Amino acid sequence: MLTRLRDILRASDSALVALSGGVDSALVAAVAHQELGDRAVALTADSPTFPREELDEARRIAERLGMRHVVVDSNELEREGYAANAGDRCYFCKSELFELARDRAAALGLAHVMDGTITDDLGEHRPGLVASGENDVRHPLVEAGMDKKAVRAAARELGLRVWDKPAFACLGSRFPVGTRVTQTRVERVGRVESLLRTFGLREFRVRYHELEGHPMARIEVSVQELEVLTREGIRDAIVEACRQEGFEWVTLDLEGYRRGRLSKVL
Repeated sequence: MLTRLRDILRASDSALVALSGGVDSALVAAVAHQELGDRAVALTADSPTFPREELDEARRIAERLGMRHVVVDSNELEREGYAANAGDRCYFCKSELFELARDRAAALGLAHVMDGTITDDLGEHRPGLVASGENDVRHPLVEAGMDKKAVRAAARELGLRVWDKPAFACLGSRFPVGTRVTQTRVERVGRVESLLRTFGLREFRVRYHELEGHPMARIEVSVQELEVLTREGIRDAIVEACRQEGFEWVTLDLEGYRRGRLSKVL
């Protein structure tokens, strides 16, 4: 499959790759750079819903590859459809990203905009795929028939340090459908998640809920990492951080983190 991906990218003439800092887009960027050289450019959108740690990771990936990396400012929160969070939030997020990417690709004279969509994504509720279609974004990993397992194997073969990095979604995904997404709320969630990173956690989410108008933080971590939050000092530090961010309740979900669980359960 990696050979097929190489063939696809080599035949593409030139490309702007939307690089998020995750393994999927990192693999596309790496192979595009290997096959197209300077005719491949990475682009990352810097927005309020994108944690600094993820932006730094994207920069490190591009730097290690020796690939030109463009960072553009974006703010999907200014789009009412995103802020309203009615179930199609990702459409407005990806519209913001891909419109910026399409304009930058045209300015740089690059033939295609590409992202890290994989075959696993095609059977899910993905409003963002509608936005990608409207902006003529190509999915080379899908064209190559690659799922997450194949992507991780290829990324490991190429020596990409993010080959086993857990999946990440923008901070807007921490809010149940119908709960308005605001910059203040996003920043509160983001600061608590930044604290969780300092404890070495790999898979986690801080979910924002409201009970009779009062905010509650529901923390999800992988089942394997639940024990970390019981260690001396860590529990108190998390509670204190949540209190400082205005959360009146701080809860730990004992079922652990599962991708997409917020929309399915709540």
